[in-house]
Amino acid sequence: MHLPTSLFLLGLTAAAVRGQVTRTSEKDEAAIHDPDTECQPYVYPPVEKLKSSFPAIWEYASKILPNDSAAQAKYASFKDSIPNIAPKGTLSGDITGVKYDSNADPDCWWTGSLCVTPKLAGLKPDIADVPEPKTIGYGFDDGPHCGHNVFYDYLSSKNQTATMFYIGSNVLSLPLEAQRAVADGHEICVHTWSHNAMTATSDEGAFAELWYSIQAVKLVTGYTPTCWRPPFGDVDDRIRYIAQQLNLETIIWKFDSNDWAQADGTQSAAQVQQNYDSFMDKAKQGQFDQRGAIILTHELNNFTMQTAINNYPKLAAVFDHIVPVAVAQNKTQPYVEADYQFPSFAEYVSGTRQTNGTILTSASVSASKSSSQTGSASAPSSSSDPSVINKQNAQSGAVTNSVTLTPLASLVLAFGFFWL
Repeated sequence: MHLPTSLFLLGLTAAAVRGQVTRTSEKDEAAIHDPDTECQPYVYPPVEKLKSSFPAIWEYASKILPNDSAAQAKYASFKDSIPNIAPKGTLSGDITGVKYDSNADPDCWWTGSLCVTPKLAGLKPDIADVPEPKTIGYGFDDGPHCGHNVFYDYLSSKNQTATMFYIGSNVLSLPLEAQRAVADGHEICVHTWSHNAMTATSDEGAFAELWYSIQAVKLVTGYTPTCWRPPFGDVDDRIRYIAQQLNLETIIWKFDSNDWAQADGTQSAAQVQQNYDSFMDKAKQGQFDQRGAIILTHELNNFTMQTAINNYPKLAAVFDHIVPVAVAQNKTQPYVEADYQFPSFAEYVSGTRQTNGTILTSASVSASKSSSQTGSASAPSSSSDPSVINKQNAQSGAVTNSVTLTPLASLVLAFGFFWL
C-alpha cells in the first residue's frame, strides 16, 4: 500500500491555506489541543540548519552520507565483524519465496520463528517481556504523532509514563512533539529511520537506518537512545549485531493489539478491542503472575491513541503495575548521557516519577507537565481524517507468507508517513 497521492496533496494544500503556526518551544507545542492546529507544519531552526546531515525524510537510508565522517568511522570499526547472514525478503516486508529452515533457525530470525535468544555468542537476548510480575512494559510505536497532545495529556493526568518507539523521520519532522516525550518523562527508543523491514537491508543500510535515527533524537532532545524496536519485529542475528554495536537493546513483544490493522480494514474496531480483552483475560487467569508482559500498541492515528485511552483503566484494573520498559528492567539510565535518570522499579511503583535532565528548550519536567496536563482526555476528533489532518497514512498489514517457512510467524506492519 502506498500513500494516496490525492490525500497527500489535499493535506499539503490544506496546510498551505492555513499557513504555519508560530511555535518555538515544546511548551508552545504541548499547549495546542486542536488537531488541525497541532498538525500545521512549522520550522524548527536547529533541524532546519542541519537537515542536510540526514537522509531524505521517509526514504530508506541505504548508505552513510558522504561527508559523515563520524558515521563512517563508527561503521568501519566493526563492519568486518558483521555476521555473514544474507538479507531476507523485501524492504516492505514481503517474504514470499524466502527459503529458510525455521525449525533449525540458524539466524534466530524472529519473523520465521519468534526467536528472541540469539544463536551467535556475545549477542544480548531480545527483551520480549518484563521480569516484574503482574506488570506491563508499556509503550507505543511509530511516533511522534503530530496530533498526540490530548493522548499525552491523558497519560500525564494518570501520572503515567511509557516507552515511545520513535521513527527517525518523524522526529526530524516533528521535533517539538519529540521533545515533549522527554519533558513528560517518557523513555525514547528508536524505531529506524524509515520503518522498513530490517533483515532486508544491506549491512550499511541497517547501520544507517539506526545511526540517523539515533542522531535525530540526539539533535532534537539532547539525549542518545540506548534501545530500539525493529519494524514488524523483523530482526535476526546480523541486525542484532549491528544494533548492539550502536549500544541499542532490542525490544520486541509477545502480544499484539493489532490496533494498527484498523486503519486498512483488516481488523475492525471490535476485533481490536477483542485483542485487548484477550490480553487482559490472560492477566486475570494468572499468566503474568511470574513475569510481566509487553503488548504492541501504537501512537499511529486517532483510533490507536483513543483505543489506548479507553483501555488504560481496564489494564490498570488487572495489572498491578504499568511502567516503561526501562523501569521494568530497573534500567535507571535510559540514555547515554548520565544526567537523565529514571526511578527504579520500586521507586516508580511507590509513586516516584521525577527524572533528572533537561531538553534543548530548558523547560523543566514539572513545568511541561503543568502546561499540558488535563483532568480528562480523548483523542483528536474522530471527524478529522488522519490521512489529511494528521499528515499520516496508516499503512498496515501482515507480510506475504512464504510456504517454505515452518512454522511461520506473522509480521506486524505498522507504517505511517509524515512530511515536512
